[in-house]
Amino acid sequence: MNKPWLGQYPAGVPSEIDCQKFSSLKEMLSVTCARYGDLPAYRSMGTAMTFREIDEASRAFAAWLQKVAKLQRGDRVALMMPNLLQYPAVLFGVLRAGMVVVNVNPLYTPRELAYQLKDSGATAIVVLENFAHTLAQVVENTPIRTVITTQVGDLLPPLKRLLTNTVVKYVKKMVPQWQMDSAVDFKQVLAVGRAQSLDDVALTHDDLAFLQYTGGTTGVAKGTMLTHGNMVANVLQVAAWMSPNLNDGEETLVIPLPLYHVFALTGTLSFFSKGAEAVLIANPRDMPAFLKVLQQSRFTAIIGVNTLFRALLDAPGFANVDLSRLKLTVAGGMAVQKVVAQRWNQRAGVPLVEGYGLTETSPVAIANPVTVQEWSGQIGVPVPSTDAAIIDDDGLALALGQVGEIGVRGPQIMKGYWNRPDETAKMFTVNGWMRTGDMGVMDENGSIRITDRKKDMIVISGFKVFPNEIEDVLTMHPDVLEAGVIGVPDERSGEAVKAVVVCSSAALTEADLLAHCKLHLTGYKIPRIVEFRTEPLPKSNIGKILRRELRGEKKAVSA
Repeated sequence: MNKPWLGQYPAGVPSEIDCQKFSSLKEMLSVTCARYGDLPAYRSMGTAMTFREIDEASRAFAAWLQKVAKLQRGDRVALMMPNLLQYPAVLFGVLRAGMVVVNVNPLYTPRELAYQLKDSGATAIVVLENFAHTLAQVVENTPIRTVITTQVGDLLPPLKRLLTNTVVKYVKKMVPQWQMDSAVDFKQVLAVGRAQSLDDVALTHDDLAFLQYTGGTTGVAKGTMLTHGNMVANVLQVAAWMSPNLNDGEETLVIPLPLYHVFALTGTLSFFSKGAEAVLIANPRDMPAFLKVLQQSRFTAIIGVNTLFRALLDAPGFANVDLSRLKLTVAGGMAVQKVVAQRWNQRAGVPLVEGYGLTETSPVAIANPVTVQEWSGQIGVPVPSTDAAIIDDDGLALALGQVGEIGVRGPQIMKGYWNRPDETAKMFTVNGWMRTGDMGVMDENGSIRITDRKKDMIVISGFKVFPNEIEDVLTMHPDVLEAGVIGVPDERSGEAVKAVVVCSSAALTEADLLAHCKLHLTGYKIPRIVEFRTEPLPKSNIGKILRRELRGEKKAVSA
């Protein structure tokens, strides 16, 4: 097929990557740890673990899973932790033991947790003690047979570990009471595992690496089957894409997004493969602590989402953060708003480089070149070894400039949904395109701009309205902190635009806001209903505004 986007590739970025470079993530991780040995790999709470130390800890954990827990190749192991040093050690250990990682949001309710554990068939879980009370409520009704608990400071130096764990548990009282008689302590697991032999497990691209849960393009959470081949491909794709800006073994990445989210997971693994140090932020909502880490870290890269970058820009202490070494800022997970992109460029001196993907694409499929000088409002072009097209409802490619659904193909595309062949079939066209559920348009250079989620599109008297565009205009107003736009039933036009807005000033009126919208939007796109709120809008675990919850609230009101 014609690939006009290749003309936008920076010098040194290949059109194809060698997917056979590594047989599995296990091999890639082992090679990387051996290559960068004594360099810092991960840093948390002021303490760094080198590549060699991560390798040793993950080996001990893998051996314990095999020899003590008696888990088998292909068994699922759940991880329920924020960004701590334990996370990469456990993650790599599960993979090198030949098992499958099931990432779990630590903030899940008992119902959500029980659903995911049952659906995945996970038989073991590693949980931060702060969240063990949630697991304790449901564990007996799940397949879980091995519970490993860890405390916040478990991989810190001894004195710091004791102090941290004491403060978290007894001073800040962040550990609710829990009881699971069979739970094993993480430190004990590592101690015992170091004395065990590790059986080498030969893995191939076809073996599962992750069951990564997502709502996908439909409602119920599904386990996305990401193979070692999918993940190796995407790590290599992202590493190649970043190569014009980054030097092996010399970079420091700040990672405030949770590693249990696929965007942070693959992004961090890509930096890891290049010998970079990752500074883990366990709770970016604690802005004073987050800023303190930034002030102490001479970082060269940061990845995040629109809401996180806006929160940083609005934080007074951010003015004191040294950004002189910053080379790369990557934004994904949700649409970047123009006002945020402009403010970031002014403050940081580097643009927000927007990328695009889904859990089903491991996740990166499309991205702007890292050499761009300013934000364009486009998500970019397909990354190496990836094809994209704008397709119609029948899966046929549309002409350049036409709006349709974005379809993608490449080695990073999921194997399918866990135990859901019917849902898997719905995601693919007969000619192999994976439907993304996002509407977009491709220009003559192969650059793609998202208009909106297919299911979020509002149709007013036959005209298509995309909430992203209206939200972008609303947040351009200096008194608007955040905005969510949904369609609501309307007798005359079929649907009407409703805006839910959180402002920084009580003086802002509906008339003021609508006057602002009239300057930037044609008549049928202007909100017919404006609802002001004082509380933050509902968001996903990475900060994306959940329009489905706003729609659900509307349905509940009208019921």
